[in-house]
Formats: sequence, C-alpha cells, structure tokens
Amino acid sequence: MATAVHETTREEANASPPPENIVVRFAGDSGDGMQLTGGQFTLSTALAGNDLATFPDFPAEIRAPQGTLFGVSAFQINFGSSQIETAGDAPDVLVAMNPAALKTNVGSLKPGGLIIADEGEFGVRNLQKAQYEVSPLTDGSLAQWQLIAFNISQLTLDAVKPFGLGNKEALRCKNMWTLGLALWMFDRDREPLIQWLKDKFAKNPVLADANIAALNAGHAYGETAELGPSVRQHSIAAAPAEPGLYRTVTGAESIAMGLVAGAQLADVKMFFGGYPITPASAILHYLSRLKEFGVTTFQAEDEIAAVASAIGASYAGQLGVTSSSGPGIALKGEAIGLAIMTELPLVIVNSQRGGPSTGLPTKTEQSDLYQAVYGRNGDAPMPVIAARSPADAFECAIEAVRIATQFMTPVMLLTDGYIANAAEPWKVPDTTKLEPFPVKFLEAAPESGFKPYGRDAKLARPWVKPGTPGLLHRIGGIEKQVDTGHIDYAPGNHQAMTDLRAAKVNGIADHIPEQGVEIGETSGKLAVVGWGSTFGPIHQAVRRARAKGMDVHHIHLRHIWPMPKNMAVLLAGYEHILVPEMNTGQLKTVLRDQFLVDAKPLNKVSGQPFRIAEIEAAIEAALG
Repeated sequence: MATAVHETTREEANASPPPENIVVRFAGDSGDGMQLTGGQFTLSTALAGNDLATFPDFPAEIRAPQGTLFGVSAFQINFGSSQIETAGDAPDVLVAMNPAALKTNVGSLKPGGLIIADEGEFGVRNLQKAQYEVSPLTDGSLAQWQLIAFNISQLTLDAVKPFGLGNKEALRCKNMWTLGLALWMFDRDREPLIQWLKDKFAKNPVLADANIAALNAGHAYGETAELGPSVRQHSIAAAPAEPGLYRTVTGAESIAMGLVAGAQLADVKMFFGGYPITPASAILHYLSRLKEFGVTTFQAEDEIAAVASAIGASYAGQLGVTSSSGPGIALKGEAIGLAIMTELPLVIVNSQRGGPSTGLPTKTEQSDLYQAVYGRNGDAPMPVIAARSPADAFECAIEAVRIATQFMTPVMLLTDGYIANAAEPWKVPDTTKLEPFPVKFLEAAPESGFKPYGRDAKLARPWVKPGTPGLLHRIGGIEKQVDTGHIDYAPGNHQAMTDLRAAKVNGIADHIPEQGVEIGETSGKLAVVGWGSTFGPIHQAVRRARAKGMDVHHIHLRHIWPMPKNMAVLLAGYEHILVPEMNTGQLKTVLRDQFLVDAKPLNKVSGQPFRIAEIEAAIEAALG
C-alpha cells in the first residue's frame, strides 16, 4: 500500500510551518493501560529533546466497571519545540479506545482536531454503557473533527497470534499497538521502549515478544496504511535547553529527591512515617528506594501513627517527615499541634485532592490552604510553602527542610494531585552548588545553664538528642514554661509562649527572598496572583494578554505563611488583583486578611486544572 507519510513541498512548508507544540490525549477503559501508554510516550518524547508537560487523569475506583463513563482513564501530554508550561488547553489528537472514552473526552478536542478510534470496541453493549443510541462513528455527530476509525482490537489480535496468548491476554497488548502508531505519527524511536519491554517482562519472554510485536505492528500500520492526509508524520524539533543533564520527573519523585537532598544539606538522617493515601502514596514508594542516603521509611497502621512516629524521630535527632492528602492531614492535626508545642522540626507534605471527606481522590484541587494556614486547635502557627510544578517541588522540599531545621518548627509543603502525578523535564542540579545548612545539636550545657526553651537569634530552641549527659528535659503537649520547659499553666506564661511561637514563625519572613514578579512590572492595572500548580496557565495567559498590549502582571507565591516582607508594598502597586485558584477563594481571603486588598477570586473546583483560555478571559473581563 502507499505510504501515509505526506511528502511536503517547499511551498506547502512555507504555507504551513510545523507546529511548535502538539497536545495528545490517550483515553480508554481503566484496564486499557492508558497511564502506561502515556508514560512511555512521555519517555520517548523526552528522549527526542522536546519540552513537555503531562496530565494523568484516572478514576478513583481501583477497577471501575468496564466500558462505563466513570471508568475512563486518560493521559494528556503537551510537547513541543518551545517552552511548555501546561499540559495544554485542548488536545489536537484524541486516541479513544472505546465509546465511553470518546464521549467523556471529545468535548475537549480542538475544532478540526483528530480522533483515532478503535471501532472494534464500538459494539452495541459498549455503546449502551456510554449512553450512545447509535454509533457516533457513523451518525455524523463527529463532523467538526477529523475521524479515523479502524479495528485496533483485531489488528492487535492478528499481531500477537503467533505467541499463543488467550484472547483476553492478547488484547492487553492493545495499548502497545496504539503506542506504536503514536510513535510513528510523531517520529519517535522505538528502541528504548523495546528494551523497556524486554526488561519489564524478563521473566516472561513470551509476553515481552508479544508486546514488542504489537508495538511494531502499530508502527508498521502507520507506515504502510493509507490513512489519509489527516494522519501523517509530524516531526517536532527539539526544544532549546541549557547544556546539562536532564531527566523527566513527576512531582512525587521530585519531592522525594528534594527531601533527601535537604537532609543531606542539613547533615541529618531522615525518617519518613507515612500511610497510603491517594495521591500522596508515591512519595513513600520513591523514598523506600533511597535507603543508601540515610533514609528510613515506615508504613504505619494509620495516619496518626505515621505522624507520631515522625515526631518521635525528630525528638531522637533525625529529620521527621510525613505526607498525606487532606483527609489524612486532618487526622494528623493534633499531632502537628504537638510538634508545634514541642518545637521540633517536622516536614509535612500535603498532596491536595478534591474534598471534603473522601471527595475526589484522583482529581486535583487547592482546597487545603485554610487547613494549612489556620487548621489546628489553639494558636498554632506553622510555615507553609507551595510548589508550582513537578520540577519546582525539588527546591521547595529543600526549603521546607531548611526552615524546619533552622527554626525548629513543623513546615507544611503543599502540592496537589496534578503536580504529584504530572511529569516535566528537570535539569539535574549541580549538588556542589547547593548551599548547606548543617544542623548543630546542643551537646553540652552552656555556662549559664541548660534552658530547653532558651532561644537563639531566630527564636529557635536548641535541638537536643535524648540521653545527652546533663541535658535532661521535659517534653510533651502541655504548655511549657519560658526557658525551662517545665509544665506551667500560669496565664502570663501561656501568653508569653504563644507570642514567642508566633514571633518565631513570623520572623521567618526575614530569612526568605522578597516576592518578585514573574512577568511584568511592580505596578500597573492588574496583578494576577497565584500559588501552586496554577503557575503554568497563569503564566501563559498573562504572556498572551501582554502580547495584546494589556497592562497585566503575574505574581506567584512560594512562601504562603509567612509571606515575603515586601508583599504589602508590592500588592499596593496595582489597581486590581485577580487570584485564580482551584478552590472557592482561599488565598484571596488570606490576602484580604493580611493586606486589606480587594483581591477578586477566579475559582474552579471541577477536579481539572485551569485552562489558559479561562484565565485569559478573566484577565480581559477584569480590565474591562
């Protein structure tokens, strides 16, 4: 058959220059291996030198009913030859493995975008599960898009027939067939994935060979079948990048490596106490592989035991770390208060998800900001840091360790489901250029006598390992006496200790950078203020708006509590402030509370990240 590779003439190339970026979404049943497909396509894209950002989106159920609308799993990747900061607003290409995947995702596809559908799955039963009366592949309802439908299921069965697999086992290779076609479409090398399959199925070479055959068959189909002008090879040039060593990281990987780096820079061993919860569990998984760096991991029987064990480790002279999502952070609340009362270093990672209660376990949200800043009994201030992207989480984890150990305080590091699961390229830092902040344990009583709650210039109390001769002291959750640490209920003492704990946390503002402006100037008509994973869409929306001549500027917070010292003056320089958040307006309230500014909210609680267009429209509305 004739090749489907489009021979581009010079005139056509000038009329239609290659795109700078392409957004592809793989969608199918939660058993179709879409996350694996997306992950391996991401690997091939990174090896091709493209910049990229990904968005895995999957059901909360471990195995939702097959073929149903709520059982759809999707993986979106935005890749290109220019800077990529989001997973993309709308896909250019949708690969739909069944009717439910098509129905739940086609509305997001760009007008004129390409649908590749497995018509072998569009039988009567699957159509009914997806609430289609007739097949959308034949009724004209998809006319606004380009549609290519062929029987991927049968083509996969044909490709793996020589290996003697059962029908069910053979169809599990369908995702590799689809991946092979995608690798052909975007001119990707198959060899790294072939080697990966050999390694993955080293103990079952038949499965390895079957999956490789499916991968090669999908690639060959693209090469040899006449699929029409809408399906042709696209070559995306490598993105410009500074020289150095790069790897792709998810937020969970980045946090794990950042915590280890922080512990190394502090020159202490690390103890991680955790309990499995979506989407935070991956941090425990990654840290458990890093024992050679002085990391001890402990999977506790519940959330309370997890945080309590981490506090115990900090008391014993290691860096205690724990992680969870909103429901687990709520359970840890009383123990976090204990760490604040005892003034021990503790890092708490909160990978936020949709709430309240169980809520939306696999969907993203930013609705734990109140919980992080205000959510404990009593006056219990605690520093709060927010990562903006998977790669940024590495630096934020180091910063959390620095503040915790230098100020003897718990620190909460906020990420979310999007950051935890998404991936992007990361330039591996030169570790020799990371500034150490070694911990100094008190090992002997000063001449003036040992004061367990005596304080240094930063108002931090000394860190004493239990059993150190001459440094015996009380510790616990009942109010402590100034300096001595004895139990003391006196009204004046409680006032003094409450004020000291607050002053210590507020004083951290003297030891963090002043707030900068990401795009724009320090004054103007409109500042878009964000935090966390909204960075990418805000950055791109502000960039587009400024290209149209709009007076708009982007400020993005890493230090949520305390905020940088120049925030009041900085915010006062703008006529209007817009705060996009994946909640009902929590940072907006904190800004109003702290700086009396009339910040306006832009809220989204759909479990999906902001699209660039949504923020761009809000900017235009704010500027009239």
